Amino acid sequence: MTAGGATAALPRRRLLGYGVGSVGTGVFSTVPGLLLLYYLTDVMGVSAAVAGAVLVAPKAWDVLLNPLVGAASDREAVRTGRRTRLLLAGAVALPVPFAAMFAVPVGAPGFAAGWAGVAFLLAATAFACFQVPYVALPAEISGEPGERGRAMAWRVVCLTAGILLAGGLAPALAAAAGGGRAGYALMGVVVGLVMGAAMAAAALATRWIPSRQGPRPLGPAAAWRTARGNRPFFALLGAFTAQSLAVAVMLAGAPYAAAYRLDDPGLTSVMFVCLVGPSAVAVPLWRMLARRHGQVRCYLAAVAAFAAADAALWPAVTAGAVVPVLALTALVGVCYAAVQLLPLSLLPETVRADAARTGHAQSGAFTGLWTAAETGAMALGPGVFALVLAVTSFRSPDLDTPVRQPDTALVGLTAGFTLVPAALLLLSVFPLLAYRRLAAHRPPGEHRRHDA
Repeated sequence: MTAGGATAALPRRRLLGYGVGSVGTGVFSTVPGLLLLYYLTDVMGVSAAVAGAVLVAPKAWDVLLNPLVGAASDREAVRTGRRTRLLLAGAVALPVPFAAMFAVPVGAPGFAAGWAGVAFLLAATAFACFQVPYVALPAEISGEPGERGRAMAWRVVCLTAGILLAGGLAPALAAAAGGGRAGYALMGVVVGLVMGAAMAAAALATRWIPSRQGPRPLGPAAAWRTARGNRPFFALLGAFTAQSLAVAVMLAGAPYAAAYRLDDPGLTSVMFVCLVGPSAVAVPLWRMLARRHGQVRCYLAAVAAFAAADAALWPAVTAGAVVPVLALTALVGVCYAAVQLLPLSLLPETVRADAARTGHAQSGAFTGLWTAAETGAMALGPGVFALVLAVTSFRSPDLDTPVRQPDTALVGLTAGFTLVPAALLLLSVFPLLAYRRLAAHRPPGEHRRHDA
């Protein structure tokens, strides 16, 4: 099957070959947000404000780097007809700096902050080399919208598996090895190898996907000038960025809610399984509902339900009620499936519609902007949560000197885990409504089945 629109269905082995890369991207998108802030504050004794800056600063680099990687990926596609080299380079390079983030060799908090920050910067650079061309592939995997939708469903299921692996295995590995510096170092090595293997497998399995760029390669400035007229894309990007930030803030808050409100740090893994497990089952359900009722309509409903479930967690977490917290977390997971599947299904359609508008099928340019916003939001989330901790007088302990948190810190970490993500999700509704309006007024020749 070619990107030019052959009618044969994509075989499952090709769908799996593409989707397996999302196991790796799910791991990288999750573990630093879930554990790095906690590792720095509670294991290495770094202050919450400094630790938050360590997590945010490398991702500021992504905002500049990812669009450049996208333009480079498009130039490679013009020259070779494939995006394989960047994919493979990122997959091979990523595991070492990822492991180094959790293997600080010196116990001094200042050194720990610097070491983790540099390692995170290098890891983010390698990840961009894989993620940007990887997200560009769905627009080229088939000329048939239904087949592109199938590819995205497989990708989201694999992404869910990666997130579940990261959230369930990573904390458990660290705890099983003692929970201190040695435990986190072991976790970084094991999880890094699993992540790199999944991404390398996808890079090799997607060599068959041809890129149809043209009529000439564009530099970053020219690509931006060509892309900026795609207003539906930027509205969709705004909604997805706010939602990614909400998820990142919630992930960063999970270990704190488990440790300080539910009195059991081990519940972090259980909460994560409750969040991500239902989303794997919910993907086919959301795809069926989207075909019947329209993708944007289902997307709006899922965002509203997600925000309501987050807000309902506030009293449950405050009361330390474990069962209601886990039940509400499972409901969040069902909504989370839609917030992953539906925007990623709409993205290739905005890219292909823009190709009809401009004559340039510059998938990499758009996915460079998309992944810059997504990875920036996922890194900014722990920074936002760290700011909440700092403002509410959270006290950073270490393994030898546990501290009693003031009431303000307990209220702050609970709000950071529940109400702050809910507010961000509600804010994302406004650009999503703008996307629906803009997509509904496309020229008649453009595809509009997903706009309902």
